Formats: sequence, C-alpha cells, structure tokens
Amino acid sequence: MKHFWKPKKKTDQITEFEKYAQNLSKADLCMIHRLFEEFENHNSLARDERLKMREDFEKALLYYASTGVGLDEALRRIDVENLGGFYVRPPVVWYALDNAAKIYPISMKHGQMAVFRMSVYFKSAIVPELLQMALTFTIKRFPTFATTVKKGFFWHYLDTTKRRYSIVPESDIPCRPLKVSRSSSLAFRVLYYKNRFSVEYFHILTDGAGGMVFTKTLAAEYLRLMGAKPAEADEGILDINERPSQDEAANEFHRVEKTENISGFINKPAVQMSGKLSKIKPCRILHFKMDSELLKQAANNRNATITAYMLAIMFMAGKHATDEFEGNTRIQVPVNMRKFYPSATLRNFSMYCGIDLPLAEILDLDTIIPNITLQLEQKASKQCMSEMINSTKRMVGALRYIPLFIKTPAARLVYGYLSDRIFSSTLSNVGVVKMPPGLEEYIDSMDFVLGSARTNRANCAMVSFGKTAMLSITKITADPSFEEKLYELLMSEGVMPIVEGSELYGD
Repeated sequence: MKHFWKPKKKTDQITEFEKYAQNLSKADLCMIHRLFEEFENHNSLARDERLKMREDFEKALLYYASTGVGLDEALRRIDVENLGGFYVRPPVVWYALDNAAKIYPISMKHGQMAVFRMSVYFKSAIVPELLQMALTFTIKRFPTFATTVKKGFFWHYLDTTKRRYSIVPESDIPCRPLKVSRSSSLAFRVLYYKNRFSVEYFHILTDGAGGMVFTKTLAAEYLRLMGAKPAEADEGILDINERPSQDEAANEFHRVEKTENISGFINKPAVQMSGKLSKIKPCRILHFKMDSELLKQAANNRNATITAYMLAIMFMAGKHATDEFEGNTRIQVPVNMRKFYPSATLRNFSMYCGIDLPLAEILDLDTIIPNITLQLEQKASKQCMSEMINSTKRMVGALRYIPLFIKTPAARLVYGYLSDRIFSSTLSNVGVVKMPPGLEEYIDSMDFVLGSARTNRANCAMVSFGKTAMLSITKITADPSFEEKLYELLMSEGVMPIVEGSELYGD
C-alpha cells in the first residue's frame, strides 16, 4: 500500500499526525489513505493552500482521536464529499453589487468601514480544529461571500476567489476595518475566543438578515462536527451540501415597484451626544444582558413593541448624554425589506428610517412612546421604504456611467457631509433568533454588534435568543453618561440588566 505521507529523512522531525498514524492498524491506515486520495480529487488549490487544508483534516483527526471518537465516526464527520466541487472549479464567476452595497466602497475613508459582527456563545470552549473544518465545508454554500472586492471602471464588484478560508484567534478590537484593498482579501472574517465565535462582515456582502443565515449555518455545521445531530435546513439554516440558488444572490432592489414619490437622504444635522471622540474606534463594547420575558413585560406595560420601547429608553438616555438644549434627536432604524417582499436573497435588502424627536419633547417614557410608535408605523411602512429604495435606484442610475475614479471622491464628500451626522444614534434589532431544538441546548447566547460611526458616540444593536435579549452598545467616547442612564432606566422599569463587555480599549 502506498503511504499517504512521504517518508521522512532521519534528520526530519516526525509530526504529531505521523506519530498517530504509526500506531494505527493496516485497515485504519487504508481508510485514512482513501480519505486523502479523495481530498486530492476534491482540491485543486495552489500547493501551499492545499497543504494547509490537508493539515486541517489531520488536526481534526488528531482531535477526535484525543477525545475518544472512533476513526469510523471521525471520517464520517469530516467526509471529503463535504468539500463538493467548490475547491476544484476555477473562480470564473463575478457578482455586480446590489444597490445598497454600491455606495459602501466608494464612500469609505481611511480607517472607516461599515462592518457589523454576529457572535455565538457556546456552553463549552471552541475547538479551533473543528471550527476551521466547519468554515471549510460551509463557505461553498455562500458563493457571494467567497469573494474579494475588485474595482471595475464604473463600479466595484465581487470576484470569486478560491482559497482556504481560515479562522483567526481573536486578538484585536471588534469590528476593525477589513483590508479589502489588498489583493484577494476577503470582506468577512471568522474569529474565536474562549467559548465564542464571531463573524464580522463588511456591509458590501450582506445585511443583518443574510449575515445571520451564514452565522447560524456555520454554528450548525460546527455543532455537527462536534457530534450534535445534524440540523435540518430550517430556522434560517442552509444545507451546506445543497446547490446555492440563484435567488440567494439576487439584487432584490430591482423588485421594488416604482413609486410616484421618492424619499431623499438629506436631512438637517441631528443633536449628538457629548463626550470627547476617542482616537481608537470603537473604544468600548458593552452588552446589556436582559431576561426576554422581563423586557417583553416592561414593553407591554407601556403598550409598546420591544423596538419602540428600546428606542424610547435610548432617547431618554441620549438626552441625558448631551449638553445641547435645542435641536432634534434622530435615531436610525434599519428595516428588513424581506417582510414586504419575501425573498431568499443573502445580499443587502434593507433600508432605514429615522425616528425623530425634538429634545424639548423628550420628557418621559409615557410622553414619547406613542409618538415613536406612530413614526415607526408610518416611516417604516412599505410605502415609505419603497420610496427610499426608488431614491437609491435613481441615485445609483445617475452615477452609472461616471468612471469610478471621478465618482469616488464625490461620494466621499457627500457621505462625509451626510453620513451619521443626520442621526444621533442607531438601533438595529434583528429580533428573535431560533435554532433547531437539538442545537439550542449547546448555545448559551448570541450578540450583534455594529461597527463604530464617525460622530455618533453610541450605537446599539439587539438580538434575542432563548431567554436572553442582548443589547450591545458600540462606543466612540469614554463618557459613560449614555450607558449609565440606560442602565438606570431599565432598572427602574424592572428589566434588571446584567452589564458585561470590555474595558476601555483607549480614549
């Protein structure tokens, strides 16, 4: 039988996997030999990339052996067929950006990028060997994510790249800009720390809804490799071995019917919270961990949805955190257009509305909640969102034939003038996230974090999983006024949050 590794010279150091293989029976060696023969048939990456991926398989086998998983079962879990034909086919496909994504790369300034982060906390420590295998098997199901950002003559676009997609131990500040200007660099990253893995996305790839599908699918595949029962393709989890559909890569902005009116993006500058802007952005991430039932009860007591209720709390805390006495506070609320136009797309398909209150009218929760509720009903309606999408389409159409090198500085100027100055803060709520019953027991919680803005001192993102609602605050000022008032208000409402998060990364 031909060995699946090359014989070592006497001076060469024997690897851990070779030591493991030397103690296997002839029958077990034959099974591993077949594994790597099939691996070569499923992989035509460059030699260095191929060797690294082969080592990933070896490390997974070593982990299984160290935990008492039999070789038959280990080989079943990491079956090479999970690679499909993805790593064999040449990277010939490219994707035009969706309407929302087109503005992101041309509006970026140095050190600034629209990045968001989704994390899953397990009840046991992450096994890096298996998280790496999970990513290797999962990415083929998301071809629009397996891309790199390229410059065309008129627009940026996403170009397919075939490579080993690697996980990275977390060692830096959350939501740092991705270096998409580098050749073959990715627009997402997968990080792990203790019992948590996180996926950070450049908004050019997807929105919160699409990002959650990838995050959950990766979590489900990781748990399968850990020995959990394989999840069926439901609850927003995709079958990693199913062929991707054309609908998942669709630019759904084209589906939105034309409206008589359009909604512009220009608005007056909003009141900003006070506090010195930090040099390091973000300078702190805080998580308000709340009991979902207590939060729901507090909102019901005020005849409000959870989103309207949390907006009211944020308006009150924001007023406490500013030195201004006049002007309007305006909170940006992303709206998932899939609720109006059902879609399987994993691309961007969201718009936003601005909930607006004069500072003088922010008195107490009872006073402002009815106004917030009414604005959400009107401004986040299908009609208003469709008008804004039509405005986006018109703006993109007007720039269509202008060369990229001309429209990029213009877009940066416009974005620098508008950007987050017309908002005081953001609340992005992806709502209740569910996992199949067989997988929920392995997961403790989830969180959702927005990248830092330019002037908004605090932005908020929220996700609910199981019995926990997690509100995450991204700070760009050391001034604690906003979160302290937020905590005080929630405590007075009986929500009783537990506050966790980082120390100051820097001021």
